[in-house]
Formats: sequence, structure tokens, C-alpha cells
Amino acid sequence: MRNFGLAFNKKFEQWMFLIIPGCLILGFLFSGALARFAGTVPYLFAYVTFVMAIGCGMKHLATVMKRPGVMAWTFVLTHIVSPLIAYGLGALIFGADSPYVVGFVLFTIIPLGVSTVLWVGMSGGSVPLILAMVVIDSALSPFVVPTGIHLLFRESVETDTAQMIVDLLTIIVVPTVIGVLLHDLTKGRIQPAIQPYAAPLSKICFALVVLLNAAAIAPQASALKGDLMRIVPLAVVMVGLCYAVGFLGALPYRNRELLTTVSYASGMRNISLGIVLAMGYFSPLAAVPVVLSILIQQPLATLHHAVLHKLYNRKAGVHSP
Repeated sequence: MRNFGLAFNKKFEQWMFLIIPGCLILGFLFSGALARFAGTVPYLFAYVTFVMAIGCGMKHLATVMKRPGVMAWTFVLTHIVSPLIAYGLGALIFGADSPYVVGFVLFTIIPLGVSTVLWVGMSGGSVPLILAMVVIDSALSPFVVPTGIHLLFRESVETDTAQMIVDLLTIIVVPTVIGVLLHDLTKGRIQPAIQPYAAPLSKICFALVVLLNAAAIAPQASALKGDLMRIVPLAVVMVGLCYAVGFLGALPYRNRELLTTVSYASGMRNISLGIVLAMGYFSPLAAVPVVLSILIQQPLATLHHAVLHKLYNRKAGVHSP
């Protein structure tokens, strides 16, 4: 069973760029049967957060504290520079009051994505650094997300900020704190002990979050027909710009490990949380850019990996075949 769980988890990560879009399609196709289960999404997401957190202890968080400038600069790039770009481009194309603009901004304000850890590890970045940043960014999300939305949309978007903070504490902060505490109490032994069972289940829960949220927004899909030709290209450009912002922002460090880590941190977000927030607090149309980013984020991660590999090989004098 342990070997099966680990093999399943590895295969899921390898094929995630196809599985997640597939869940989106299935959610749209079978929305009638699936939409009634949308209420389970926060619980599924809380479990995914917990599994991520048990791989990080206070030692990992201390690693970030040794590089406070890197962490602070990464959060500036991801939660200030990128949202301003998203707001500007979205307002230019759709108008500042459009729910699509809210969706694009929400994509950039939500915390760093858990799957970022996988890509950073495969691309030669710092896994302890990105893992700690994901945990810290997630813990800060109850303050960062409502504040960012309020500052940009204080007049045009009404949200229950207090309830949003409570929900973020419930599905992000509490599972994170529990996971980190368990990691330290067991001296890190809990992750390898339960990973063959917990990790595959977390991947299934992640897929279910996408599936059920896609089912929930399917009824509004008919309203998108006239806008898709503008939304899809902007979604591709916006996700690509997030990678570019991180890459360019990390160039002054002149360090391969930091360049890889910061560029992936900037490019990938916790999309499932974005969908949960969009569906819970904004117009269903605000979830559309977040949903589209799921289709785009993983393929662009693959492209970014190839670009980094080619760049590093060229600097080392190694020519790719």
C-alpha cells in the first residue's frame, strides 16, 4: 500500500498539467450532479493545506528568516507589483468595475501555490526556502487578500471582509499551524510516516476542489461567450507576466537558486483557494479568470522549466540537444 501511494502521488504530479484541466472539463459537463457537493470544498482545501504544512517545521521557517530580504522582495513582487499590473491591464480591457478585473487581481493576491515546491525542486531552486515562504504567505493571507481587494476596489466591490478573514483562518492558517506543530513534535518523522497515504489523498482532494468549483460556476458559463476572445488571451499574458516579474525581479541576486525560487514563487498561485474566494465573496464571473489560470499555470510552469534549463546550460557552456 505504501509503494502504491507513493507511485500514485508521483504519477499525479507528472500528469497534473492534464489532470487538473480534465477535472475542470468534467466539472462543467456534470455540473448538475456535482454542484450540490460544493459545500465540501473548504474542508477538502483545509486538508490539502494541512498535508503541505506537515513538511515544514520551525527550522524551515528559520531558513527564511536568514533571508528576510528575499522573502520580503518576493512578496512585494507577488502581492503588490503583479496585482497592480493585473488591475491596469484588466481595467484597460474590461473597465475598472468589471468582475473579470476582480478575478485577475484576485489571482495575483492569493498565496503562493503548493505545487510551486514541486517545480522549484525539479528546477534546482531552494526547496526549504520556497516551502517556508508558501507556509508564511498562506498564514498571512487573511490580512493580505482582504487588504489588497479593499485598496483596489473599495468603491466597486462589496465583500464581507470579516467573514473572509474567518474563512481564511479556518482553511489556511489553522491547518498550517497544526501541520507545523506536528512536524516539530515528531521531529519531522510524521511526513515520511503518513506521506504514502496522506499525499495521494491530498492530490485527490485538490482535484475535487477544482472539479466541484467548476461545477458551481458552470451555470454562468453561457454569459462568457462574448468575452472569451478577450479573457483567454489576457489570462495567458497575465500568468506569463507573473513568471516574468519574478524572473526579472530576482536577476539582481545573480544566484541561480534564488532566481529559480523567486520566479516560480511569482508565477504560481494557490488557484484552488482563489476559486473558493471568488465563488464565496464575488460575482461568479470573477472566478472565470482564476479558473482559466489553472489551465495556463501548469503548462507555463513546464515552459518556464525548459527556459531556465536552457539558460543555465548556456551559461555553463553546455549545449542542449
